[in-house]
Amino acid sequence: LNTRTHPLGIPPPSDKDWPKEDEEDFFLLDPDRKRDVLPQPFRMINKLVMQVFESAMEIIERREMLREAQKLKVQPKKCFPTAEFQVTERANCLAVSGKYIFVGLSVGLAAFNTCDFKDVCAWDAANTEICAIHAADLGNECHVLLSVDEMGLAWLFCFHKESFLLIKVLNEVGDISQRSACVEVVLSRGGDYAGILLQGNTKAWLEIYQLPKDSWLTEMEKNARAAEELACSERTSNSSSEVGTFLLQGLPVSAIQADLELDLPVLLLTVRPPKPITGTSFKGPLDALKEVDDGSMLGLGYNHLIKDSQWELQEAIFRSTYQEYLEAEGVIEEEIPRYAIFHFLLPSRILEGPEMKVQTDIPAGIGVHWDGNHNFCLYLLNPSLKEKADADLKPDIVWPCAAPIACSAVSSCSRYLALAGEDATITIWDKHLGYPLSVTAILEERFIRSIHFL
Repeated sequence: LNTRTHPLGIPPPSDKDWPKEDEEDFFLLDPDRKRDVLPQPFRMINKLVMQVFESAMEIIERREMLREAQKLKVQPKKCFPTAEFQVTERANCLAVSGKYIFVGLSVGLAAFNTCDFKDVCAWDAANTEICAIHAADLGNECHVLLSVDEMGLAWLFCFHKESFLLIKVLNEVGDISQRSACVEVVLSRGGDYAGILLQGNTKAWLEIYQLPKDSWLTEMEKNARAAEELACSERTSNSSSEVGTFLLQGLPVSAIQADLELDLPVLLLTVRPPKPITGTSFKGPLDALKEVDDGSMLGLGYNHLIKDSQWELQEAIFRSTYQEYLEAEGVIEEEIPRYAIFHFLLPSRILEGPEMKVQTDIPAGIGVHWDGNHNFCLYLLNPSLKEKADADLKPDIVWPCAAPIACSAVSSCSRYLALAGEDATITIWDKHLGYPLSVTAILEERFIRSIHFL
């Protein structure tokens, strides 16, 4: 039995329906009570809608701020290729020298002219795959190329008058089992010197060659002049010899220069990695001091008075103290390094020998650091040391570092040297003055794999 006397409707709001926080918010939004008070279900829906709206506005404002910040950044310029050249084989590497681009292919070499991007000439006589190539401009349209193939052979070429001329394979030997693989090649900027890093079965060493570029340029000029005189004499002869002139002109330049022989490069230095420091063989301090030249420079640490028994005692104390850490990480035995990074350095105050004739644009020394070694060694490129190429050469200057050197770089002016250690520190050396300018430590200890000057 329904006894309701009034029609159904929405009940009016009551104070019990208001949460305290909603009542306070409502009073602040509408203190004069001009708006009608919504009942509880509608208030909840209104609150959810307002929260969604406010979240959407926050997202829109955040995206607007990111868009404005992106506009303030420097936009990278999009570069599109202006020209292209086609290669017949797979391209592995390339080098630029003068107006030519030299490309190492899966079979041989190819040269392209940057003016018209056309194929100038190619070399594939040995059917070898070129994996790395370096080039330097010698002037007078002559270029020197140093390349490495897949077998680790270092090929030295001279490029003149749009033709390749093989000078020598630097590490070629008669017995293949005795061959040492070339893993790194470097050409000096002007083409005066070349360096190759060789690895044998159990050892590695660095060979520095002096390139007789002056004699190469003279010989190339004589050969070009002789070819021009021959062609001119053929053109001025009678009509019966015009056929021979046509045949001569139809020959490629490489065929005309086939009988040209250039002077071979001269082995200047042979740099071997430092040996591990062992116990002393000196009987007293006087014997050790006799091995020091003048005491004005640091050495590699061989001239010391620590005996083998002292080394063994120190090793035993170290192992017993840090045994748990050594068992966790494993013991790494000290080995002779097999990889090095080297740079050709221009003359400076510390790279001047007593009898050296220094030229500002020709390297006066090399800087070498071996893998896992703390020392950066500098050697003078003194031609008088040629007879000592096979001897155990000692560095002229040694710059020690607190941690093993991971990588290095030389500035374009060759004055500043950057050394990055395995402890994530970067040291800038002034090669002219001979002391470090700054040491920067990266906060997060990261292994630095490469470093460059901009």
